[in-house]
Amino acid sequence: MERTYWMLVSSAENFELSRSRGFDIAGMKSRHGKKAADVRSGDKVIYYLTGVMGFGGVAEVTGESYYSEEPLWGSRKAGEAYPHRFPVTIERVAEPEQYLPAAELVERMAHTKKWPSAHWRLAFQGNVHRLTQADYDLVKQGIEQRGAVAPW
Repeated sequence: MERTYWMLVSSAENFELSRSRGFDIAGMKSRHGKKAADVRSGDKVIYYLTGVMGFGGVAEVTGESYYSEEPLWGSRKAGEAYPHRFPVTIERVAEPEQYLPAAELVERMAHTKKWPSAHWRLAFQGNVHRLTQADYDLVKQGIEQRGAVAPW
């Protein structure tokens, strides 16, 4: 089965909550049940952080998705628990001062070409996006160049 590359869009605060858990679980909002059902072990994940408009890390999915409403992350929408979850292992993670600004990559990412360059921020709205392997590799390399580490 072919690997899928996912970009999860969330706040830096939620990224740091995931860090405090050891990056063991990633989640999608309730409206993304169909996408979550497509998540498979071996898929790759990019974490895009709103507010800071940058990338915080990359991970690999290590199991199938499941549903849980146990509160783990915050949301502006009351009652949103990111219930579609799947286990992950972080591959590279940046400290807050190392987050990779998306502006450094938007001209080279296939994903952002769907929008006029002046409005690249639109490419990062919404909670979940499928990306190309090239976009994943570009982000991973950029995070590594900023000094992000593998946690092992």
